[in-house]
Amino acid sequence: MNVILMILYCTIVLGILVVIHEGGHYLASRAFGVRVTEFMLGMPGPNIGFKKWGTKFGVTPILLGGYARVCGMEPGEMSPHLEPVLAALYRRGTANMEDIARDCGIPDEDALKALDELVDWGSCTGPTKKDEYNTYRAAGAIPSKKQIRAALKAGKPAPERYAEGQARPVEDAHALFESEYRQQYRSLPFWKRSVILLAGIAVNLLFAMLVFVVLFSVIGFDVRMQSGEVTHMTVDPGRAIVAGFTYIGMVVQAVAGLFNPATAAQTVSDSSSVVGIAVMSKQFADAGLVPFMQFMAMISVSLGIMNLLPIPPLDGGRFVIEVFQKLSNKVVSMRAMNAMSAAGMALFLMFFLVMVNQDVQRIISGTFFGQ
Repeated sequence: MNVILMILYCTIVLGILVVIHEGGHYLASRAFGVRVTEFMLGMPGPNIGFKKWGTKFGVTPILLGGYARVCGMEPGEMSPHLEPVLAALYRRGTANMEDIARDCGIPDEDALKALDELVDWGSCTGPTKKDEYNTYRAAGAIPSKKQIRAALKAGKPAPERYAEGQARPVEDAHALFESEYRQQYRSLPFWKRSVILLAGIAVNLLFAMLVFVVLFSVIGFDVRMQSGEVTHMTVDPGRAIVAGFTYIGMVVQAVAGLFNPATAAQTVSDSSSVVGIAVMSKQFADAGLVPFMQFMAMISVSLGIMNLLPIPPLDGGRFVIEVFQKLSNKVVSMRAMNAMSAAGMALFLMFFLVMVNQDVQRIISGTFFGQ
């Protein structure tokens, strides 16, 4: 029963914090007009959910993490054939790779690359398991009330509604391409891309600060005096915020210890994996709502600061790449990005296995927080 409760509390903590983190990316992207096709709780894979505002919200079977699929974040140069391929696909509605290659007069592999990039843009959907060939379908188009009002105000007919895979007239291929391109992450200036990347970290820290203010300034906390008497106290929001920033500074200092050979081993030893978080989740939940909320705030800070590490595929790693591209005026290739992400994942897998092992040893020895 204890194991089930550990898993349950851990899922609640990480689920809420991941939704908060990815929600930051989602809100920043939508604020800048960037398309987000999926907002999922869980690792990428089969999912269930509903579609709203052009985004599918849902859950996947593996509830470890989550993601917001922001369109146009693929690394490397754009395919030079995107404009004609997009127009050809929209005119057909549904087509396979060979149809598009023939319509555009380009090799099959160039058509395939462009189509896959348009799938990442959310401009079309890719082949399904039921498709015998590489079949692509134009994305559905549902005009918003704002678009309808704008068209009517300009004396133009209201934009039509199209189902996924439905053919539609394309009068101006370049205008169609520009309309799709403006909804992509890669179309934004450096500062807006940076805001999207760092928004998840920012909301994790903001959530923690709000919890600290509520706990210390509204709910209050118990303090044992020298006489042994327990007194319930509250502090003003300013002091609560200072306490929050102090804790954030402590976490930053601890994480920075990973890059110091003299303190790296101790930093890893003081850290916990998802196994340790599960154990602590139950311990704090058993202690009551206030300790549990404080624990969530602490984990939220850790999640935010860890994501700031300059290691792909973390947000901090992507931000460093954006800075490099801005300063060097060079584009990091997909091959280089994949290699750096693979190296980063290998490094984190190593840390994960070490921390899982030490968490298991603590549980067996009964030394996990005084067990």
